[in-house]
Amino acid sequence: MEMQTSLLWVWILLALYIGYCFFWGLRGYFTERTSSGYTIGGRSIPMIAFLMAATAASFSGWTTVGHPGLIWRDGLAYAFASFYCLTIPITGTFFAKRNWLMGKRYGFVTPGDMYAYYYNNEGVRWLVVITAVLYGVFYSAVQLMAAGALFHWVTGFPMSWGAIFLAFVVWFYVVTGGLKASTWVGVLQFVLLVLTIILLGAYVLYSFGGWTDLSAKIANLSAEKYLEVPGVIEFTVGKTSWTGIMILTYMFALMGIQSSPAFTMWNFANKNPRPFAWQQVFMSTFLVGFAMFFFLAFQGLGAQVLDQAGILNIGADKDVVPILMSKYLPPLALGICFIGLIAAMHSTAAPYIGTAGSIVLRDVWWLKVRKKKGGHAEQIWVNRLFVTIITVLALWIGMTSTAALVMLGGLATAFGFVMYVPQLGTLWGKKWPGLGTFFGILGGMIAVFLTYKVFKYPLTIHCAAWGTGVGLFLAYLLRICGVKDKQETIDRQKEIRSWLDNIETPSPKGKSWRKTMKIIVPIWFLFAIGPLCILGNYAFGFAGFPKAWSWQLAWWLLGFIMMWALCFKAEMSTVTEEQIQRAETESNIVVEEVT
Repeated sequence: MEMQTSLLWVWILLALYIGYCFFWGLRGYFTERTSSGYTIGGRSIPMIAFLMAATAASFSGWTTVGHPGLIWRDGLAYAFASFYCLTIPITGTFFAKRNWLMGKRYGFVTPGDMYAYYYNNEGVRWLVVITAVLYGVFYSAVQLMAAGALFHWVTGFPMSWGAIFLAFVVWFYVVTGGLKASTWVGVLQFVLLVLTIILLGAYVLYSFGGWTDLSAKIANLSAEKYLEVPGVIEFTVGKTSWTGIMILTYMFALMGIQSSPAFTMWNFANKNPRPFAWQQVFMSTFLVGFAMFFFLAFQGLGAQVLDQAGILNIGADKDVVPILMSKYLPPLALGICFIGLIAAMHSTAAPYIGTAGSIVLRDVWWLKVRKKKGGHAEQIWVNRLFVTIITVLALWIGMTSTAALVMLGGLATAFGFVMYVPQLGTLWGKKWPGLGTFFGILGGMIAVFLTYKVFKYPLTIHCAAWGTGVGLFLAYLLRICGVKDKQETIDRQKEIRSWLDNIETPSPKGKSWRKTMKIIVPIWFLFAIGPLCILGNYAFGFAGFPKAWSWQLAWWLLGFIMMWALCFKAEMSTVTEEQIQRAETESNIVVEEVT
């Protein structure tokens, strides 16, 4: 009887969720009449929508389902990954405001527009297209298939048909409404994501009778296996061990989310940069961090205690969340958590599918195939075609290439981190030639693949660090070897640097804070998620939290203060009214929307 009630709630809540998604898709269908309106929301996405949707897209089903499972398997050493509540948005701190300024002044629609113009190199554009498609297809495939598996577990519906049905929902509101529809759907998805994490964690905690009993049982787990970081580094190849170096470089991979082509387009799409600081500091670092460091850890370590006690029988990390839901959630709560997990998976798939289609449309079809011909209607409908193709490809790969899917899904964020190469050059003026950027991205992507598939994680260093390290090395190597850009390119970059550095010049207090943060940020990385996080094994415990967990909580709070200082006091993410006015009036549009 209880299972029937649970299914009833699942279908009711699913119908309401789909209705909300379809509403925004159809609203966009009837209101968006320009190419930029469809692809980047007419550069008018409001503050509240970005705050919530960008946060939801940053965390996804990877957080809600994968994170507790890996804490169950690997203990508090993996729980250091909860710090990606900070390392994901810190990329936005470095780049988001400058992306917006560049898009507003020069009219860039895709990141390929920006990099190709800055470096006067079309090869860079093609590499960005490849990166966007890899993200759009493979990362979305992971989310869609996970949604299908969850749908099968809850309803008994065949997994493949469940994946198709839920992919259709995503496809519909993306293909009809464009980026703005995805963003407004993301508002609800964010609420459901956070609510699901807290709700399931609270029920697990309640099942133990409260924190006192749960903490006592956690203390009885094997310290070496579940409660400590295993070391600083291991001189191995092909082994995944959560050493201090692995934790640090895994965080680098997650930093690739907000340097990905999708997020660069999202930066262009904002009405102004005001949401950036609040999203980075309060929505991600504090609110999602609170949910992760407490409630996801309750789920993961609680599941391990219950598993060892014989109360649960968990066969694999992917089963942790579904088993906890079935065991401890009453019907309404189970329905809410089911919709929350589906929403978390959709929140990531939708923007990556949509922006990948837009990038292919603008950078390949409109620019290369149609030679800048084709009006707004043609661009919108061809964009919808590419979105459809990418959705179908994601489903097809998800259903036919399970082994490859796991690998390619894992590579996606590492490829995103390689985008630090063009971002550092374009937005911060790091000096290397256009060919250095091209070969830096290409070499970085090859290095990511080799250190993931062929020689996996040498020295317990994640492939993201190897890839971007190789990319930066090649970029600087070409500079050292005397490769130079044409004078036209040098003059173009000089004009951009002059304007961007002038408009983004911080106040005297902001300059002082930036100098201070250049010292504080590396120290935080070193102790919180770097080699010295191993000190957490021996440091301190409080309120029943094991030492490593206490270390994480302390450095999370310090990280929140650091992000506040970086975004607000150092003015890395804040903007004045004068800066907004200058960006809107001092335009130098170099990219046509239609011709």
